[in-house]
Amino acid sequence: MTAPIRIVVADDHPIVREGLRALVEATPGIELLGEATNGDEAVELARRVRPDVVLMDLAMPGRNGIEATRVIAANGWASAVLILTMFGDDESIFAAMRAGARGYLLKDAGHDEMRRAIEAVGGGEAIFGAGVAQRMVGFFARARELGVQPFPDLTDREREVLEELARGVGNATIALRLGISLKTVRNHVSTILSKLMVVDRAQAIVRAREAGFGVRDERTRHPTG
Repeated sequence: MTAPIRIVVADDHPIVREGLRALVEATPGIELLGEATNGDEAVELARRVRPDVVLMDLAMPGRNGIEATRVIAANGWASAVLILTMFGDDESIFAAMRAGARGYLLKDAGHDEMRRAIEAVGGGEAIFGAGVAQRMVGFFARARELGVQPFPDLTDREREVLEELARGVGNATIALRLGISLKTVRNHVSTILSKLMVVDRAQAIVRAREAGFGVRDERTRHPTG
């Protein structure tokens, strides 16, 4: 039997916590370990219980969600932080990504979208809700129109590998898709980590997603009907 995805909820609004608690109770494969009402409590709870996913609000009393995410991500106290907020502006989105968040959802997301996002980041992917992904695509499209290219030190092949990494794809699948050997993929990944000045794959994914690599609409990724 697959182990459940263990989560912590951090939000200062009781009605939000109640809704998330109901979602967890109705969803097999997700287990709620605890709730926090501010950033300081979120950091302490993550330190104690080491969840797979922290559902993190941004605007909370005391330490805010960005600061709490930065501490949790830096210390490895959770496999992933998934931001759940009302703020969909570019500044908030990119600040969360720089802090180490693995995903970003708006609070108007439906239960199905929220469940899929929890499962995705709990499984090691970086993911954004539909509205957030559209904003990021637009932002980086404008940057490309201005001739701004992220990570200019990367070769074309390294960009292809980074694109697959940003989509949460494993080395073996990357090798198959690009028609290169597994050893070559590993070498490219090692070089990419060095050029991006990050220490591991997860940080590379965050930086890549922040720069527009691998961004996809959650509804496109999970078609319905």
